Amino acid sequence: MNLIHALILGLIQGLTEFLPVSSSGHLVLAEKFLGLGTSNLRFEVALHLATLLAVCFAFRRRIGKLIKAVFTGRIRRVKGKWQFSDDNLRLALILILATIPAAVIGILFDDLIEQAFNNPIAVSLALLATGAILFGTGKVAKRQEKIAWKHSLIIGFSQALAILPGISRSGTTISAGIYSGADQEKSAEFSFLLSIPVILGAGLLKFKDVLETGLPKGELIPILVGGLVAALAGYLAINILLKIIRNSKLQYFAYYCWTAGLISLAWLLFK
Repeated sequence: MNLIHALILGLIQGLTEFLPVSSSGHLVLAEKFLGLGTSNLRFEVALHLATLLAVCFAFRRRIGKLIKAVFTGRIRRVKGKWQFSDDNLRLALILILATIPAAVIGILFDDLIEQAFNNPIAVSLALLATGAILFGTGKVAKRQEKIAWKHSLIIGFSQALAILPGISRSGTTISAGIYSGADQEKSAEFSFLLSIPVILGAGLLKFKDVLETGLPKGELIPILVGGLVAALAGYLAINILLKIIRNSKLQYFAYYCWTAGLISLAWLLFK
């Protein structure tokens, strides 16, 4: 892998991690088209950790409030109902609840998921499915409900589905929130916050393998370049998507997913 490859893959990872078009799917197809062969685990970990920095910086104020609420917030039962002294504490707890499905699926079906990453045709088909999911959000009436326990479970299970390459994590989780009746902007914020434990967990699981293989000579510079580009592109993508969500235009990404899926499928089948 040279610096040009690192720059291209870093840009793709940063933009597609948060735009609803599947970062894993785009990386699999990009590596195939660039002729890079098998995935570089060390490079992938660096890109994921870079996008983690991007989302943490973008939501640093909210994250600070969540951490503070965990240590200072209180829960009490009044007239048969649980009440929270700080709504950020409630949000922190439902984020934990929504993380569980993806964690369980990822651990139980790790080998099956790895096989999916080695099948570009399956990735292309998954992009078509992502397009269908996004397109349907344009048919749902806009609602103002805040994220509740029921929404978090639905979003959590949709995130588990998005472990498969080609199924967009952000697109699927935001769409799940919209389909279940939650406010679009709140669904987007919840999706971004939910990406933090997922990206961190996946990075840490792979990091132990990186420690075993070590860092080959000459690979540090491409990793740093790719990581920097991914972090900057990720921060840009978050702000772009939030603006699109406010204008209720999420479904427009469906056309991109369908186009990308069909072009890659045709190239793979008829090259």
